[in-house]
Amino acid sequence: MQVGTRTLIVNPVSGTGTHAEWVRRKARAKGFAVWETEGAEHGVELAREAARDGVGELAVCGGDGTINEVLRGLAAEEHLGEVTLDVVPAGTANLLAGTLGIRDTRHGLDLTDDGEVRSVDVGVAGGEPFLVSCIAGLPADASTAASGDLKERLGTLAFVVTGVQEALEFDGLHLELEARAGAETEHWEGDAMCVLVGNARKFVEEGGQADMEDGLFDVAVVERMPAGNLAIEAVTHRILGRGTEGVAHFRADEVDIVSDGPVRFSRDGELSEHESLHLDCRRQTLDVRVGPTYEPSP
Repeated sequence: MQVGTRTLIVNPVSGTGTHAEWVRRKARAKGFAVWETEGAEHGVELAREAARDGVGELAVCGGDGTINEVLRGLAAEEHLGEVTLDVVPAGTANLLAGTLGIRDTRHGLDLTDDGEVRSVDVGVAGGEPFLVSCIAGLPADASTAASGDLKERLGTLAFVVTGVQEALEFDGLHLELEARAGAETEHWEGDAMCVLVGNARKFVEEGGQADMEDGLFDVAVVERMPAGNLAIEAVTHRILGRGTEGVAHFRADEVDIVSDGPVRFSRDGELSEHESLHLDCRRQTLDVRVGPTYEPSP
């Protein structure tokens, strides 16, 4: 493979899968070496190779899952602090790109030339990095249960449809949670529908965007199902109002979650099961290019 200090990893089947040829052509014209993923987890290996080659600028064209694969590969080679990441969104939801003020694929490529570089926090859960969120419970199941065909036809609405189906069958979790922010520690224990740990996302108050540079997670625990459509709101990563009954909110740089059995967690869409999980927020660990509407302190 061609190696360059500017390299782009493209997932040709992200989203609608119609972007790949145009992205290859435009990226090469900008001086990028272009590498293409060939299946699940290939982005991890390509990112590890880029790190070993000393790539200084790495663009990722795909969805949040592809970006997470690349993030894991860079972290495995201890290269997160040595690279500038360019996000070229081509997935279904593109949650990270939205937070960074990147509108679409074309905008992401344009920003590789002159986009402002900011240092953002990286979350780590069980030793694995994430940028958007790590969630457990109902939305973890529902956000990954939507089929590829459903996502292609309905876009982000697929998660809502699947969420309603999952809500009818979900029994809830019994959890203990400890959230630490500096010298302050808060404890919570009880039955929960879900736990939402946001790095780029916040789940209470208006806006939906967390401060990615403050070294703190925004954590929401949905203790029980209030009246209304909370299940749908949670599944689509939308807003849980601060005053909503049955929702506990914490700000923390470290979180420990313990359950009485295996719990499925979704870390930027990547699934894993744990009976206990430690999460920590590593402040301003990764340099990324952002759009002009990016708000460091939303």
